[in-house]
Amino acid sequence: MGHQTFKKLAFVASNRPSAKDALEELVAIYGNTTPEKADAIVPLGGDGFMLETFRRFLPLVTGGLPVYGMNKGTVGFLMNHYDPENLIERLEKAMVTPVHPLSMKAEAAEGTFQDIAFNEVSVFRQSQQAAHIRVSVDGKVRLEKLVADGIMVSTPVGSTAYNLSAHGPVIPLGADILALTPISAFRPRRWRGALLSGHATVRFDVLNPDKRPVSASADNSEILNLRSIEISHDEDTTLKILFDEDHGLAEKILQEQFAT
Repeated sequence: MGHQTFKKLAFVASNRPSAKDALEELVAIYGNTTPEKADAIVPLGGDGFMLETFRRFLPLVTGGLPVYGMNKGTVGFLMNHYDPENLIERLEKAMVTPVHPLSMKAEAAEGTFQDIAFNEVSVFRQSQQAAHIRVSVDGKVRLEKLVADGIMVSTPVGSTAYNLSAHGPVIPLGADILALTPISAFRPRRWRGALLSGHATVRFDVLNPDKRPVSASADNSEILNLRSIEISHDEDTTLKILFDEDHGLAEKILQEQFAT
């Protein structure tokens, strides 16, 4: 990280017993401070808790406060290996991965909503009826009617999360690409999604929303009874995620592409 020093750390933990134990152990060694006065936030948990931490301290992390997660969860793709030793030295040697979230603007039956997402923005059928969705990219209709359980737009960081579970592509970090991935598509039957420019704007219009209601989610934030939604990269918002120098996010993404 260059010449930045890490004298004051803000530790936060998920509700997992192992995360709470780790919090107690780290605070005993390094102390604890409030995020507002810290040189870095250190979340202890899994990827879901990492996303919660981003949202909880959004003004701080978008203002430049780096985040260095340590894995005390299930997956921990966004987290570093947990080790209480030499934490300050690891932070000073850590690699910075800048992350730009997605921005969404949604029209729903209850009104207009705006939000951001670090992994993906997805729309999903809200009932037993398959969703009927019109898909447009940069103002041009690309699919007049997608019949599916849903569809998502994923960032490179999120490409190994829900996107991968839906058989979407793993995107190398820094590729400036978004993944457009259907969820259990029925028609067009052979459509498997698309790779888009990182500067693309994607729009989903819900067809027949009263009979076939659809919800939208930005990571873990949900909107019901969607009518339409626009999604694009928020290039003006940057988060700094720290990874150990020998195990950065780019390497994790590459490893995932060779997983068996």
